Amino acid sequence: MPNPAVVRAFLKPRHHRLAERVEQFATQSIATLEPQHDDAGARTQARQILGLLGDGGWCRHTIPEAFGGLATAPDLRACCLIREALAAASPLADSVFALQCLGSMPITLAGTDEQKQHTLPAVASGQRMAAFAMTELEAGSDVSGLQTRARRDGSDYLLEGGKAFITNAGVADYYVVFAVTDPAAGTRGLSCFVVDAETPGLRFVAPQILSEPHPLGEIAFEQCRLPADRRLGGEGEGFKIGMRTLDRLRSTVAAAACGMAQRALDEALVHVKQRQQFGEPLANFQLTQQKLARMATDLTAARLLTYRAAAEADGGAERVTLEAAMAKSFATEAAQRIVDDAVQLLGGRGVLRDSPVDRLYRAVRALRIYEGTTEIQHLVIARQVLASS
Repeated sequence: MPNPAVVRAFLKPRHHRLAERVEQFATQSIATLEPQHDDAGARTQARQILGLLGDGGWCRHTIPEAFGGLATAPDLRACCLIREALAAASPLADSVFALQCLGSMPITLAGTDEQKQHTLPAVASGQRMAAFAMTELEAGSDVSGLQTRARRDGSDYLLEGGKAFITNAGVADYYVVFAVTDPAAGTRGLSCFVVDAETPGLRFVAPQILSEPHPLGEIAFEQCRLPADRRLGGEGEGFKIGMRTLDRLRSTVAAAACGMAQRALDEALVHVKQRQQFGEPLANFQLTQQKLARMATDLTAARLLTYRAAAEADGGAERVTLEAAMAKSFATEAAQRIVDDAVQLLGGRGVLRDSPVDRLYRAVRALRIYEGTTEIQHLVIARQVLASS
């Protein structure tokens, strides 16, 4: 569960009230859902979860007030608290909420009022599912390697190419797509488009199956004709839009990691108090206590870095590149260690398919990769430190 007391210095009273409400929602409405064991089930449940998030008003925290949301000003701390609670209850629910954030932020940052009105109110109500389509099979961390092309054709663009490892591929109602409009300009030649799922020429290719069921897949653009008014910002501004989006939302990935880590720690604490070995509870053994101490310390440090980054962004900082990179890299790596320790403490029970810590073990691994790998975050941190020295 979110633990706002640990990060009290970075929160407002409204955040403490929000933490209580979202914890109740996650416990009563999300944690009670049956875990899915295959791709088809995850896709169906993702839609169910979006409905629950929409009905509960949680998607409104991602959207400006003028377009059906609750945000009168940036409030990444609210998104962090929501992701932390959802991730502890269900990594799939966290993913659904995260993509509503990720798929709406570029529109919020760079869209015209008409573009915002077309999409954001339905995202806020949970009626439209979002996807963020940047990654390709041969272009992950190296965004300059994108091959999807958007060629101007009169008042339209023609999109050609494909995207891979796209969350919500095949179930999303629209995709924020990054494509090359000027191949000679490197990252300055990228542009950003909003592509509705029913657009002719957009095709769902196939799911990509994860060990923890999650709607991931490939999409293709085959003579996909798109009106020019579906472009966000100007030509060549796609890289800036994408990086600003990831920069702002990276702290929420760290928050999801904290939620998974907290759930793993909670499961471990219950187990070591109850499990008897050699005539006494596991909790009495010093090696057990050493693991618990490290888990709790790592989690507290991760939370402090996470909410510091979110508070800086909410406070009006133009860029939080360093803070967000530190939060994302540390929190996701710490969560991996914490979940792994929880599995070890639970022993055989920890690797059973229906064990919460086994599901967390499969889900947490991806956090160290998506939205910027740990290795890329370390490069970002080092460059920022060197530049300021």
